[in-house]
Amino acid sequence: MKKLVYLLVGCSLLGCAVGHGARGGAQPSSAGVQAGASRCECPCAKQNEQAKAAVPRASDHSSALVPVTAQDPTWGNPDAPVTVVEFSDFECPFCSRVLPSVEELKRTYGPGQLRVVWKNFPLSFHAFARPASEAAATVFAMGGSQAFWTFHDLAFAGQRSLGPDSFAAWAGQAGLAPAEFGAAMAAGRGKGKVDDDLAVGARLNVQGTPNFLINGIPLAGAQPADKFKAIIDAQLAAAKVLAASGVAAHDIYPTLCAQNRAAEKPSQPEAEETEDGTIWSVPVEKEDPIRGPADALVTLVVFSDFQCPFCQRMETTLTRLRQKYDRELRVVWKDRPLPFHEHAIPAAVLARVALDKKGPDGFWQAHDALFASQADLDEAALKSVAKQLGIAFKDVEKALADGRYQPFFDTGEDLSQGLGARGTPTSFVNGYRVVGAVPYEKFVAVIDTQLARAKAMVDAGQPRAALYHAIAKAGKEPDGPERKQVDPPTDDNPSKGAPGAQVTVQIFGDYQCSYCMRTLPTLAQLEKKFAGRVRFVWRNYPLAFHNNAALAAEASQEVFAQKGATAFWKYHDLLFEAQMVGGLERPNVEALAKKVGVDMNKFRAALDSRRHKALVDRDVEAANKAEIGGLPAFLINDYYVSGAQPFAVFERVVSRALAKL
Repeated sequence: MKKLVYLLVGCSLLGCAVGHGARGGAQPSSAGVQAGASRCECPCAKQNEQAKAAVPRASDHSSALVPVTAQDPTWGNPDAPVTVVEFSDFECPFCSRVLPSVEELKRTYGPGQLRVVWKNFPLSFHAFARPASEAAATVFAMGGSQAFWTFHDLAFAGQRSLGPDSFAAWAGQAGLAPAEFGAAMAAGRGKGKVDDDLAVGARLNVQGTPNFLINGIPLAGAQPADKFKAIIDAQLAAAKVLAASGVAAHDIYPTLCAQNRAAEKPSQPEAEETEDGTIWSVPVEKEDPIRGPADALVTLVVFSDFQCPFCQRMETTLTRLRQKYDRELRVVWKDRPLPFHEHAIPAAVLARVALDKKGPDGFWQAHDALFASQADLDEAALKSVAKQLGIAFKDVEKALADGRYQPFFDTGEDLSQGLGARGTPTSFVNGYRVVGAVPYEKFVAVIDTQLARAKAMVDAGQPRAALYHAIAKAGKEPDGPERKQVDPPTDDNPSKGAPGAQVTVQIFGDYQCSYCMRTLPTLAQLEKKFAGRVRFVWRNYPLAFHNNAALAAEASQEVFAQKGATAFWKYHDLLFEAQMVGGLERPNVEALAKKVGVDMNKFRAALDSRRHKALVDRDVEAANKAEIGGLPAFLINDYYVSGAQPFAVFERVVSRALAKL
């Protein structure tokens, strides 16, 4: 069923993008966009023409509670009575799944009644989401909404192939000059826009994707079109009343947005995400800061971030809960500094230094002071907090420099993902997951339920001191890294490392892929760290849109056939270096082969006859059968790692694989 969903989304959207290049909407200047492709008479083509004819060129709702500006990609009339603002992530499968619903809304309401606005909200655990968002923002900055929506459709249709080479190809299909797009990406043209969107999303309590605000009314998840329509129809009726009272068309959106946001309670994720009844096994470690007695009947573990405004909002609730339940409640802190909060890690490090220097009381004093100072957590503010606590700031600077607390943050990231905690704050009440800064009353209801269960366990003979351990032991274990099974490599796959190593790292790569090249230092570090315990195996996966990738793959296999593994790995490195200097056209591929001492007559004959094509195709087939998407991709024993991840990610997965032996 999953494959069918992707196929339907890909066919409907990719066909439109290739057929006539774009979707309608308010278009900033698009001098960088080439003339559209030939006309077609499908319904969306007619809709594009309607949109273009209906849309004024300039409109600004930057002061609305859910702001929309000229820097946002849009579809539809900017003064349409209903605006759907979508916070989305190009790597999120649920964002892909909701596309048919959005397309149905456009067909139903048209550009005169409906405006759709895109805001980037790449999730931290999606390796390619942030780069894809920056590429899309760059496309919009250079080519306007028309180019953006073409890129958008291609990116979702090709969601399994996200990467810089795909971005460049899709930008070209959207009408941008490759060299200009590449220069803009290198200059970081889209980064600021993505940061701005993330900040807006955080302020509006967006905690996952896809997330929609319909005239300010939240709707979360990949919902069917009917759920959107119920809200849109009500908003159209409200807009009609405002228009009849004399409110100008341009003022209807901010007016309704203000009314709806004022009436709106904090939005909650879908019920199946947060209230499925699962009790999770959430460990409490000796390094975790704790408030409350160890034998409390209820343990509330919170994954939090000192720079997150919703975490700050929740602190008032936690204070009230501790007052209400007193010794029956224990609160446990887990660090989850989000990557787009630039001050989150420095603040967390300061709190950890306070914990080491002054014990739990020192941590909680730092915790309270940091949240009190959240409006400005720059270095000056942190120095002020450190002085207030009697801590030398040089100790904080040293801890930041040597990364001594990074393992705590990495552990929090891994554990929270395994527990389905996608954002902050996320809490677990005796293992029961509560997402977001929910109202005090909601927490009371959850705690009362778990408290009654805990009392029943104690009445049945469970010692209080071991109560939480028993609850955690019986709970659902956190999900580990994704696992995949692939057809095993053969003797034709080059390898290095001890043949009897406990862990095998299979590398699916493409010599023309810049992200694959980026992993080389990381893999070298991994080889050194786990010397003798890890073996590396190369699997070819040349992407079809890389003109020279298959040639390079077959050439490397011929080097291996002639000269063995040592020559192969040397040639492998030279091919990746050629991305930067020389290129991977055949003359340079041959010149590099000559450097490693192969028989050039045999080498040329192998390339001419495609002698190694079957070997390369076998690896590609193995990857496709295992549903391996973007590159680079790695199988660490059977743990799947996707993308050019930091060394810490590989280290943790290898350590997990070793521990499971």
